[in-house]
Amino acid sequence: MWKEIFKEGNRSKISMKIGLIDLKKQHTPLENEIKVAFDRVLKSGMFILGDEVSSFETEIASYTNCKYGVGVASGTDALLLSLKAIGIERNDEVITTPFTFTATAEVVALLGARPVFCDIDPKTYNINPDEIETKITSKTKAILPVHLYGQSADMDLILQIAESHNLKVIEDAAQSIGGEYRRKKLGSLGTAGCISFFPTKNLSCLGDGGMVLTNDEEIRDRLQRLRLHGAREKYRYPTLGYNNRLDEIQAAFLRIKLKYLDGWNERRKEIAKAYDDSIADYVQTPYVEPHNLHTYHQYSIRTKKRDELQKYLKDNGVATAIHYPIPLHLQPAYSYLGYKEGDFKESESASKEILSLPIYPELTDEEVDYVTETILKFFKSH
Repeated sequence: MWKEIFKEGNRSKISMKIGLIDLKKQHTPLENEIKVAFDRVLKSGMFILGDEVSSFETEIASYTNCKYGVGVASGTDALLLSLKAIGIERNDEVITTPFTFTATAEVVALLGARPVFCDIDPKTYNINPDEIETKITSKTKAILPVHLYGQSADMDLILQIAESHNLKVIEDAAQSIGGEYRRKKLGSLGTAGCISFFPTKNLSCLGDGGMVLTNDEEIRDRLQRLRLHGAREKYRYPTLGYNNRLDEIQAAFLRIKLKYLDGWNERRKEIAKAYDDSIADYVQTPYVEPHNLHTYHQYSIRTKKRDELQKYLKDNGVATAIHYPIPLHLQPAYSYLGYKEGDFKESESASKEILSLPIYPELTDEEVDYVTETILKFFKSH
């Protein structure tokens, strides 16, 4: 972050440069711990599925009140292997949201199954459970809700629908580690929960990494085989699988950072409240269901002046992002599904108005104030 003095009228002002995230700020205080972990793994000579991975799996399972954790190579792999583990096959259908990162639907399609989209709740941006039942057919095998931006979907209703139709529920908890639904940790509620440790996530490694959570021992066993080429034991392959394992070095780094996760998430909540208190009269701020604990992986506001505001913030040194500018049903990769503009109006409307502001634990109060003041200046002049 740098500052420069500039003139506006007769007054001197401070201009800041604020990124959407600053991993250097996060890692600098942890540098010694990270180096110790690196040396420990290096000296062990064990780099694949060793003590670091198994220990981290146990620690994550304990943190989320889940029986099992299975470390995999990415959040995308967590989704892919989970769907494979519950038996998703060609021509099956999986109900999910079009307002999410592509990986959610991509893994369904890669297995030869069909992503069936369901529109979102305009308040939370999560899948609207009131519409799920209308999408169920004889081919439906699972529901794949996304806890978008760090807030839980309506899991009571989703699980109730799933149970009544004998469907599995795979939670896409990639953005919501540490979040809760009615005091239950996200990722622990469905058949399996999928976490991403991509560098921008609330709990991140120094590269790619992921985890599947489950309370089902049989699913755990399948996942362990699937991530290791389908092997039950060395050179014995009863089924086909993948090479999708969490590395020892990444697990070692994640074990360090897990200790700080709750504190980091708490700081995100403080920043979110500061944003809420300052700009709620001018933009639609995130709505949080009272029974949810939001992780604020993203703080996404909504305004019809989104594009103009984004440019103004950029011109004044504040980075933003749009999560997500084009719903999946309108992406060329999913054109074969036959959806068209107008099919999911809430998702399409949100995609034109959503804007994510900087939110990460290392943001200073001064920087938060600068973001809000810049937003207020925009609306007072436009």
